[in-house]
Amino acid sequence: QVQLVESGGGLVQAGGSLRLSCAASGRAVSFYAMGWFRQAPGQEREFVAAISWRGGTTYAADSVKGRFTVSRDNAKNTVYLQMNSLKPEDTAVYYCARGLTPYIDYRGGAQNYVYWGPGTQVTVSS
Repeated sequence: QVQLVESGGGLVQAGGSLRLSCAASGRAVSFYAMGWFRQAPGQEREFVAAISWRGGTTYAADSVKGRFTVSRDNAKNTVYLQMNSLKPEDTAVYYCARGLTPYIDYRGGAQNYVYWGPGTQVTVSS
């Protein structure tokens, strides 16, 4: 079993930054791609970013490209999401999840991920 716990969310003004962390316990996630998703009230969960098992390849949704950066530290079993230039439309609950394979699935669908964390709230005020 794998347990994922996100942290680092909070309230920030537009233009600010936050860094989210996703800590894994139980079985290691080092050999799997990891993804970040978000869900705003009344909306479907959407893909944000993903990273391959060694961290050599990353992929981000167009809506956050150039502002958000995903990284990982396999020695710490932790994945990060650095969020800069935040906008009010980035307000959502952010989730991390473990992929099914070591490589990024560019379709970005939530069905390609297992073991989800409970999420952390990010609120961006205007």
